Amino acid sequence: MRLPRVRRPRLPRTRAGRRRLVQAVMAGCVLALLPSTWMYVVTDGRLRTTADAPRTEVAVVFGAGLWGGEPSPYLAHRLDAAAELYRDGRIRVVLVTGDNSRRDYDEPDAMRAYLTRHGVPETRIVSDYAGFDTWDSCVRARKIFGVHKAVLISQGFHIRRAVALCQAAGITSYGVAVTDRHNATWYYGGTRELFAAGKAAVDVVFRPDPRFLGPKEPGVTNALASGH
Repeated sequence: MRLPRVRRPRLPRTRAGRRRLVQAVMAGCVLALLPSTWMYVVTDGRLRTTADAPRTEVAVVFGAGLWGGEPSPYLAHRLDAAAELYRDGRIRVVLVTGDNSRRDYDEPDAMRAYLTRHGVPETRIVSDYAGFDTWDSCVRARKIFGVHKAVLISQGFHIRRAVALCQAAGITSYGVAVTDRHNATWYYGGTRELFAAGKAAVDVVFRPDPRFLGPKEPGVTNALASGH
């Protein structure tokens, strides 16, 4: 049985045709990199460490998956940074935002339990159960929880997108990038960000409502008041 011949794409035969092809490829590369360039521009000067993060009332920790009901190593490192900022007096309240789309998967409660085990009082932790992606978390932090300024905590490959999106959502934001071993998960996250940057740019342009918005919640206000 003869297999069908696979036709190879033909390159332009003329010099002008080849020039147009190269120009089209270059234009495509530039367009693909524009969202990432935008993120680097708008986050310039807004990345910090746990040692020099600005003192502010709220830190936002984004979900990063559970392993057997417990925070994944990457998420645990984010929570460790939040606990350190709290102990150092640089923040007063932690807003944990993550996925609770089904009954057997609850990122915010797992994050809350981890923080309380590491010295953050439960009264200083507020949970957002509908932070299904970064844009949703930023918009809900501003519109639902009334956050106007925050330190955002994530890994280095994600933190610029988080800061850019929260800035666009109306939150004056500074990012703390926790350090992690550059393993396969790290490189996957970095590669994924190239595509996520495009979605982030679309979110900023069209500003869609989160999947779930709902009424305003006083959790952050109450948590801040409990410290007085």
